[in-house]
Amino acid sequence: MHKRFFVITGGPGSGKTTLVAALAQRGLATMPEAGRAIIRDQSRIGGSGWHGQDRRLFAELMLGWEMRSWHEAQALEGPVVFDRGIPDVIGYLMLYEGRVPDHPLRAAELFRYNPTVFLAPPWSEIFGQDAERAQGAGEAVATAGAMERAYRAAGYEVLPLPLAPVAARADFVMERIGTGG
Repeated sequence: MHKRFFVITGGPGSGKTTLVAALAQRGLATMPEAGRAIIRDQSRIGGSGWHGQDRRLFAELMLGWEMRSWHEAQALEGPVVFDRGIPDVIGYLMLYEGRVPDHPLRAAELFRYNPTVFLAPPWSEIFGQDAERAQGAGEAVATAGAMERAYRAAGYEVLPLPLAPVAARADFVMERIGTGG
């Protein structure tokens, strides 16, 4: 377990990536979200490994990304904030495929994060769709629930973020990871 590896999870459009960017501006090391980058790359090459096509392949690509991010973070100093983690892949598979193969479960056992995971809850006031986020608000709520269940099943404590401006959310995270406000 890496006590200095912190995950921010939740459904799409809940402010995760914006918060991670704000924490990076405050000097914390961060690891980017897999999903958006994979969707962009798969679209550019005409690949099928994205949410709207081959969801199993998309999950495999996300799993590989998350394991690589975990390894890369070991070389960084101090706290590292991840925009999603390996249990997100498990939540995704449960939500969209109804089952999870053994290897993502094994990855979640081997590649551990801080015991407290931050959940960005669904928040209709900031939710929006774009070229890489086709999910609607209902799907965003279902995704947040799936992520919470996946992290709890993997043995993590899930701490909801406040529905507050980005600066207040960043203060909340920084206080809880011991870096001040």
